[in-house]
Amino acid sequence: MFSTLRFFEGFCLAGLALSLYVLRIELCLPAWRFSMTMVASFLMVGGQLLMPGVAALCRNWPGRDDWQVLQIVIISPFVLMLPYVWLFPESLRWLLATQHYRRSKAMMLRIARKNQVNTTTEPSGVFTELEQELHKKPQRTCIVKMMSTRNLWKNIVVLCVNSLTGYGIHHCFARSMMDPEAQPTALCHADYYTMAGIAVATCLALCPAVGLMGRRGGLLTFMIITALASLLQLGLLNCELSHSQAFQSFLRDTLNRKFSVAFSIIGMFSSHAVSTLSIFFCAEITPTVIRGGGLGLVLASAGFGMLTAPIMELHNQKGYFLHHVIFACCTLLCIICLLLLPEPRGQPLPESLADGETFTRQTLLHPGEQHLLLAKTDGDYSRVHDTPLHLTTTGGATVAAATALAAVPASYALATGGEVIGNNAIANGV
Repeated sequence: MFSTLRFFEGFCLAGLALSLYVLRIELCLPAWRFSMTMVASFLMVGGQLLMPGVAALCRNWPGRDDWQVLQIVIISPFVLMLPYVWLFPESLRWLLATQHYRRSKAMMLRIARKNQVNTTTEPSGVFTELEQELHKKPQRTCIVKMMSTRNLWKNIVVLCVNSLTGYGIHHCFARSMMDPEAQPTALCHADYYTMAGIAVATCLALCPAVGLMGRRGGLLTFMIITALASLLQLGLLNCELSHSQAFQSFLRDTLNRKFSVAFSIIGMFSSHAVSTLSIFFCAEITPTVIRGGGLGLVLASAGFGMLTAPIMELHNQKGYFLHHVIFACCTLLCIICLLLLPEPRGQPLPESLADGETFTRQTLLHPGEQHLLLAKTDGDYSRVHDTPLHLTTTGGATVAAATALAAVPASYALATGGEVIGNNAIANGV
C-alpha cells in the first residue's frame, strides 16, 4: 500500500509541475519568461536545501515514526493549493487558442473591470470581434497531430534526446564523484548538499549565459562542456583500467582522483544546465494548443534519464563504463542536432501548429547580406532575350551556353548571381 500510494503521489506531482510550468510560461511576456523560470528554479533548489533541516526537526517525535511526521509536514502546504481552482485564472492564451471564446470573454471582462477599463469605448475592437466568434465550438488539438508537421516534431525530438542525455549522464558524473571509502551516512549528506549546491551554481550561471548567447547558443555551449567533461572522465577511467597495479594506485591517490572529481563537478554543472534549458526551450517553441503535450514528452524523457540511476544500482554498477560511453556518444549527437534548432529569444509564443512551423533555424548569412544578394540593380536589359539554341553534340551545348551567357550585361549577371539563361536554353538541358 505504501508503494502504491507513493507511486500515485509521484504521478500527481509530475502533473502539478507540468501545469505550473506551462502556466508560468504563458502568463509572462517574452522578456520575462526566462527570468521567471529561473526564479522558480531558485525556489525549487531552496526547498531542497531546506529539506535536511525539516527532517532534523521531525526526528524523535513522540508517538510517531519520524518519517511519518516528515511526510505530513511536506504534504501539508499542498492543502493551500486546493482553492487554486477558484482563485487562480485559467490561461487566457490557451482559452483563445482552443476557441473557448465565451470563457475568454468573461475573463477579459473581469480583468477590464478590475483594471477600471471602459469596454464600451475600447478602441481596438477586441470585444466586438470576439462577439462574432462566440458561435464557434471549442477545438482541442491532440499531440499526435504534431507528426503531420515538418519542423515541429523534429525540434521536439531533438529536445527530448537532449533532456534524456542531460539527466542520464548527470548520474554518471555523480557516481564518479563519490568516495568509495566514505561512510554511507556521510556520503549521503555530502552528495545531497553537493548536488543542491551545483544546482544553485547552475541557475546563477544560466542567467548571464542565456542573456548573452541566447537559448540555442547557451544550450550548445553547455552541451559541448558536458561532452568534453564526459570524454575526459572516460579517458581517466580507461587510464585506470589499463595500467599496472602500482601505477594505478599512484594515479588514483594523487592525480586521477582529483581530476576525476573536478571533471565530475563540471559535468554535473553543465548537464544540469542542459536539462533545464531543454525543458524551457521546448516550452517556448511548442504551440499553445499542444504545449502541455510537448512539454510532457520532454519531461518524460528527463524522467527516463533519471531512471537509469536506480537501474544501474540494481545491477550493482555492472556495465557502468558502457553506460557512460553510450551517454557520451549521445552528447556528441546532440551537439550536431542542436544546430538545427531555432532561436526563440524575444519571439512571441506560437499559438497554433502553423505558428509552430514558423520557428525555423536561421540562415548563416546575415539578413542584410541576403538582401544584397537578391537585389537587382537597374541596367539596360534590351539585349536580354530568349535566344533559340540548337544543340547537336556535347561540345555544341557548351558553346551555346557560353554564347547565351555572353549576351547578358555584366551588371545584370552580377546582380542575379550569374544564374541567367534563356528559357530555350533551359529547355534544351543546358
